[in-house]
Amino acid sequence: MGLANQRIMANDSCDVVVIGAGVAGLAAAGELVKAGRSVLILEARDRIGGRLWTRQEPDAAAPIELGAEFVHGYVTETFDLLHQVGKAALDTAGAHWSVRDGRLQQRTDDVFERIQKALEDANVLGEPDVSFEEFVKRSDRYGLSQEAQTFARAFVEGFDAADPARASTHSIAEEWRSGGMLDAPQFRPLGGYSSVLTALASVLDRNNTRLQLQTLVRTVRWARGHVEVGGVFLDQPFVIKASKAILTLPLGVLQLPPQAHGAVRFTPALDQKSAALAGLVSGSVLKVILRFRGPFWEQLQGGRYRDAVFFHSPGQTFPTFWTARPVQAPLLNAWAGGPKAARLSDASDSDITRQALHSLESVFGGLPPGDLQLEAAYLHNWQRDPFARGAYSYVAVGNIEARRTLGAPLEETLFFAGEATATDGEAGTVAGALQSGMRAAREVRASLARA
Repeated sequence: MGLANQRIMANDSCDVVVIGAGVAGLAAAGELVKAGRSVLILEARDRIGGRLWTRQEPDAAAPIELGAEFVHGYVTETFDLLHQVGKAALDTAGAHWSVRDGRLQQRTDDVFERIQKALEDANVLGEPDVSFEEFVKRSDRYGLSQEAQTFARAFVEGFDAADPARASTHSIAEEWRSGGMLDAPQFRPLGGYSSVLTALASVLDRNNTRLQLQTLVRTVRWARGHVEVGGVFLDQPFVIKASKAILTLPLGVLQLPPQAHGAVRFTPALDQKSAALAGLVSGSVLKVILRFRGPFWEQLQGGRYRDAVFFHSPGQTFPTFWTARPVQAPLLNAWAGGPKAARLSDASDSDITRQALHSLESVFGGLPPGDLQLEAAYLHNWQRDPFARGAYSYVAVGNIEARRTLGAPLEETLFFAGEATATDGEAGTVAGALQSGMRAAREVRASLARA
């Protein structure tokens, strides 16, 4: 065996193996280490963070967030981590502008409140679950105009990365309820989400923690009280043994058929999770960060858009753009979610970027691309990422309990974390991933205490 393999094999006496060094895996490992447990973290990428990926450009005023970017509401876990590393959470409040009747107008109406009220008036949670598309089609009886219906579809695609024809209305109604996450202020970590990763990594005492990057897990053999994880590190096979494992694999990876390239094969198979896996969907998102010579939109119309945070152009391939405010930077983020993103995901990065620029032209009345003075475009296609297979999850019709079922432990041996297992309205978010990792760690600690 090679030296690298011997090094991995030498450390097979840990209490817990954590598969995945994203937010959920790091949070779980940190909680276990603080409790005095030894942990081995296995990560396929050459970096930590998973679907958090902050790129710092030396001459850029704001970070380039290739993955998650916002903090939705006052999330205690996230704010505590930022406080640990002396970073603030920046309130992103500001003006929304939308293309209406061919021109850009500031949006001041309460359309989202009307959608919330329609969901409540329809008592959707008291009725059998239907697709969100079916709810929207009959929502005129609850006072939603055609424009509001179009907005509702676009929002479920853009915010939830969901196909309205597949998404559960029960799940959407719970997430969008009045007083919930979407009624709270939205923040952005100062300096990017890498600050959260720094805080999570800082508590990993290397005496009790081993972090192994570039490690591809291929097999998980398990029986009550025993786990055997096999894979490849630097082209060398390895097998690790432990009494318990926490799985933080993204939903799209867990859903792969056992023989598919990149799949993790479980023996015995995760039959108790099959219904939950079938009831969740890995949503599609495309995000292109466009960097310009200067914030050209602040100079248009006598500075009319200087305080803009969001620009919306309904019907475009990329219907949403946002600025870096409150930081002033020559960056616009182009965003498409749901079916639009899914259809475009097989295109080349350059074609995707061109589509983003074409959509941006529609926002500012056909401003020629040459006038924009584009300097760079940044994109990571999470649908084509073999270690993600999608952006974040949503619930399919009739599967409101799928997240809870997916997150439930098996035989006090396999434990599950990640945004797809999060409940209480935080699924699909960094907060949900953090909370799920902490929850899995508590479950492991309780199980070890009973052993």
